Amino acid sequence: MTRTGGKPCGRTAERRRIGVLVLGNLLGGVGVASGITVTTLLVERLGAVELAGLGQAVGVLGAAVAAVPLARLAASRGRRWSLGVGYAIAALGAALVVAAATAGQLALVMAGFCLFGVASACNLQTRYAAADGVAPEVRARTMAVVVWATTVGSVAGPNLTSAGQAVGESLGVLGLAGPYLLSGAAFAGACALVALLYRGDGGKAAQDLTAGPAPASLGALAALRWTARRPDALFAVVLLATAHSTMIMVMVMTPLHMQHHGMSLRIVGVVISVHIAAMYGLSPLFGRLADRRGPLPTAFLGIGVLFAAVALGYAAASGGGEALTATALVVLGLGWSLSTLSASALLAAVDDDRVRVPLQGAADAGMSYAGAAVAALAGPVLAFGGFRAVNLAGAALLLPALALAVLLARRQAPAAA
Repeated sequence: MTRTGGKPCGRTAERRRIGVLVLGNLLGGVGVASGITVTTLLVERLGAVELAGLGQAVGVLGAAVAAVPLARLAASRGRRWSLGVGYAIAALGAALVVAAATAGQLALVMAGFCLFGVASACNLQTRYAAADGVAPEVRARTMAVVVWATTVGSVAGPNLTSAGQAVGESLGVLGLAGPYLLSGAAFAGACALVALLYRGDGGKAAQDLTAGPAPASLGALAALRWTARRPDALFAVVLLATAHSTMIMVMVMTPLHMQHHGMSLRIVGVVISVHIAAMYGLSPLFGRLADRRGPLPTAFLGIGVLFAAVALGYAAASGGGEALTATALVVLGLGWSLSTLSASALLAAVDDDRVRVPLQGAADAGMSYAGAAVAALAGPVLAFGGFRAVNLAGAALLLPALALAVLLARRQAPAAA
C-alpha cells in the first residue's frame, strides 16, 4: 500500500520505479568513482602533495551540505525533483572541474569538487526513494537492490579512467581532468533518466509518494529533536554516523599501513577493491535478513561485525600480513553494509510524514560530516600511534551506537517476555 491515499501501486509501475532508481544509482556510481579515482592526482598536479587530500574532503563536505536541502526539496516537491536537481548540480560541478583544471585554476577546481559531491548525496537518497510506499515486509530488500547497483558503478568507474583521459586529451582538456567528462555525462544521464521516467505513485508525473505541502514538513533540526521521543530512530541516526566513521577511519589509513609494511600498490588496489565489493555486494542478502529478522537485530549484528573488523585490524597491525589485512577490510565492509542498511530501514519506517524525509536528510548529512571529520583526523592518529591506534579509534567511535543498542535491547526484553 502507498502512503498517499492508500491506493495499491501496480506491480509494473513499481518495478519501473525501482528500475529507474537502480539505473540512476548505477550511473551516479560510475560518475562518482570515475572522478574520485583521479581527484588526488589532479590536485597534486595543480597544487602540491600537501593539498592532495583536500579534494576528497571538499567533495564529502559537498555531499553533507546538500543532504538537507535535497531532503527538503523531496518533502515539498517529491523525489523526482530532488534527485533530478541533485544530479544536474553534480554534472555542473564536473564541467567546472574540467574547465578550471584546464585553465589551471585550483580554487575553481575545488568549487567544482564541492558541487560534484552532491552526486554522493543523491546516490544515498535513492535508497530512501526505493522504500517509499513499499510494504514493510520487503522494505529493506527493496532498498538493498538499489544500493547494490553502487557495486557495479564502483567497479566500472575506475576502469574508465584511462578512456576518460584519452577523450579529454583529444578534446584539448587536461588529461587528468578527462575522467570528469565521463562523470558529467553519467550525471547528466542520471538526471534525464529520473526527470523523464521516475514516477513515485503509480505513474503519476506530478506527485511523488513523498510529496506533500511544504509547511507540513519539519526542518532538519526539529526532526532530530523529534528522535528524543523515538529511541529507535535516534539509534538509527547515531549508527549511520558511527558506522560510517569507523569504516572511514580504518579504510583510508589501510593503504598507508600496507605500504609501510612493504606491500605493493597492486596488492593495495586489490584489497581496497574487495573492501568496496564487501560494502555493497551482499546488500540484497542483508536486506532480506533485515526484513525477516527485523532491522534492529540486523543493526546489532552490524555493530558486532564492525567490532570484529577493528579487532582483526588491530591484529594485522602486529604484522599479520596481507591476508589478515584483507580479511579485516572485508569484514569492515560487511559490518558497514549491515549497519547502514538496517539503520536506513529504520529511518524509512518512520510513520510521521512530517518527520520522515527531513530526518533522512539530516541523518545523511550527519553521516557525511562525520566521515569528513574522521578522514581529517585519521592521519594524525596513524602518525601518533600507528595502525593499532587507528583501529582502537575506530572501536571508540562505535561506543555511542553500542550504548544505544544496549538500551534498546533492554527495552525490548520485557516486551518479548
